[in-house]
Amino acid sequence: MNRTADDDPDLLEHVLLPVANEADARATARELEPYHPGHVTALHVVEKGGGVPDKTPVEQSEQLAEDSFAAVRTVFPDADEHTAYARDVAGAIFDAADDVGATAIAYRSRGGNRIMQFLSGDLSLKLVTQADRPVIALPRVESEE
Repeated sequence: MNRTADDDPDLLEHVLLPVANEADARATARELEPYHPGHVTALHVVEKGGGVPDKTPVEQSEQLAEDSFAAVRTVFPDADEHTAYARDVAGAIFDAADDVGATAIAYRSRGGNRIMQFLSGDLSLKLVTQADRPVIALPRVESEE
């Protein structure tokens, strides 16, 4: 069967927006805003240690998530929120997209040099090569950092 654009929902009908922290959430939401998504769900992934201590205490991670969600709501007041706890951040993003019924995943590269990207598993590469739905790479405006 040949698929056409009419067979698929609007790309921006429901966008999953992974965010790392308050500043990232605000900047990422601002970059998505001009595209006028129908609905936004902000996602914060709490990285679990997997047999080693977690990177941050759970309470601190949950506060980071709440601050991030509040920052997204300054741009998208009706945004939903979703928190995931996982070792594999990309996998958690894909699972969350399924859970909330997202039509696309929009993200803003966190930057960093190639060594940092290699050590972190290059999340951007995983997002664009392993996703089962469209992934939108938003512009990164350096003056917002």
